[in-house]
Amino acid sequence: MDYHSPANFAEASALASKATGITRFLAGGTDVLVQLRSELVTPDTLIDIKKIDGVRDITRNADGSWTLGVAVTGAEMSEHPDLGNDWPGLVEAMDLIGSTQVQGRATLTGNLCNGSPAADSVPAMIAAGATVTVTGPKGDREVAVEDIPTGPGKTALTKGEVVSAVNIPSRGESGGDAYLRFIPRTEMDIAVVGVGVNLRLDGDKITEARVSLGAVAPTVLLVEDCANAIIGSSLDDEALEALAVAASAACNPIDDKRGTIEFRTEVAGVLAKRAAKIAYARAKGEQA
Repeated sequence: MDYHSPANFAEASALASKATGITRFLAGGTDVLVQLRSELVTPDTLIDIKKIDGVRDITRNADGSWTLGVAVTGAEMSEHPDLGNDWPGLVEAMDLIGSTQVQGRATLTGNLCNGSPAADSVPAMIAAGATVTVTGPKGDREVAVEDIPTGPGKTALTKGEVVSAVNIPSRGESGGDAYLRFIPRTEMDIAVVGVGVNLRLDGDKITEARVSLGAVAPTVLLVEDCANAIIGSSLDDEALEALAVAASAACNPIDDKRGTIEFRTEVAGVLAKRAAKIAYARAKGEQA
């Protein structure tokens, strides 16, 4: 195995472009190192990006948006004094990943690029409208998070490309987000269903919404029908029921030992309603 520790993302991209065989990037390592030690994947080239300047930075930009370095850990997100105030659902989603020890290493970028349909942080990122900066042989491009996963364990990243930053929009006024999941155990389990909701209000009326579902299809879904079900409403019972119906209709899950197709489809609707209520309360400045 060839190990590299590049000084910048352009160098990391160049190394990946020239590499042959299996290439993996190392940020937190909670997926890559587990797969390596389990002999599920043995990389020919391992590119450690943890030493690049800025990869551990959480930056609030002048316009209120956020830029997160690719090696920012879940623990660092949870401990940040302001990020959780703006995006509590996103921070809570990341905080659900693994144990306290895992939180000290796990990253949004690794969770996204692992390509799991059940990744907890991905529905929350998609609901938030997050993008990632991708550095490749042709320079940088900005990609919506929902466009990165293409299937279980697969992403849209091409040879030589590496995620170099996570970009979270400005929270703005009268907005709120939430993420909920169902798991068989109380903690440290893989989501059977996950739902992220982000919305904005004008008075009591919802004017903007994004709803994302995880673990119910080959990739995490951004469901426009769910958003349309609640936009223009004050999240009354009729709107909530329409949201639940749209969420269940969007599901294309599998049967496995953690949940049946029927169960996942039903739970998606239930969690969508619950997450929407929490996001709505937060947008109104109320206790969720």
